[in-house]
Amino acid sequence: MLSTLQILVPIFALILAGFVCRRRAILGPAACSELNRFVVWLALPALLFRIMAHASWQQLYQPRFMAAFGLACAAVFVATLAWRIRAGRHLADASVEAIAASYANTAYIGFPLTLMVFGDAGLAPTTVATLLVVSVLFAIAVALVELGLQTERALHKAGLGVLRGMSRNPLIVAPVAGALLAASGVGVPAGLDTFLGMLGAAASPCALVCLGLFLAEKRTPTDTARESLALVAGKLLVQPALTWWLAARVFGMPAALVNMAVLLAALPTGTGPFMLAEFYRREAHVTARTILLSTAGSLISLTVLLRLMSHTP
Repeated sequence: MLSTLQILVPIFALILAGFVCRRRAILGPAACSELNRFVVWLALPALLFRIMAHASWQQLYQPRFMAAFGLACAAVFVATLAWRIRAGRHLADASVEAIAASYANTAYIGFPLTLMVFGDAGLAPTTVATLLVVSVLFAIAVALVELGLQTERALHKAGLGVLRGMSRNPLIVAPVAGALLAASGVGVPAGLDTFLGMLGAAASPCALVCLGLFLAEKRTPTDTARESLALVAGKLLVQPALTWWLAARVFGMPAALVNMAVLLAALPTGTGPFMLAEFYRREAHVTARTILLSTAGSLISLTVLLRLMSHTP
């Protein structure tokens, strides 16, 4: 438990730093929006471009792992999306909440945790999971948000509007550009790679501080506890259980790879859904609470999971 705590405490500390800075008026009311804009337009695109530009075919070609992790992620996303739409949520808001229930924090928690548990063997699966989450899942969510917003304006032009919106979204353009560079065989120049590394490293810390700034704002109380807890249950319980069933029972993966897939699926919600909500000016209270509660809950769930894995032959 102490090892898990050492990884999760800095996350809470960064959220707390943003919360305190806003409550003490060290940062003003526009800080959350402006910091989120920095993450969305600069830091996160740099991180996504660099990940895709350095991804090799040998790293990515793990079809059974991709299928088990990706299908479980997709199932939770689709089920949550359908539930929220049936509950009367707008497609854009339902899409944000659906990704909050399925978006594992692979980049900020996954890498240090898998390195701690599995050593270097965990790097390739974690990279694959990160690409699936931050590129594929995120792109689908962006497309659905854009579709919801375009439907509000003119239904017959929705398709063209979605494509136009996605083509201008840095979170879609950056990984595509990185993948094209990797496919071309041209390496990233050393100076540019250093620049992207420094800029990309700011994405997660700034997003967590931004989350703290958002939580510190005084708002009219809303009853979102039930929705947030349901999303947390989907993330911490349903997704890893489904991943285990697919990995172990359907695809017959080796025990070590099954454990890696389940551990990555059991990670708490990352900051991506919150950044998406803020970027599109959608209601973000449910998403922010889900990130906070899933991160806190994962201290227990991940500790239990790691203990079970230690007894797995």
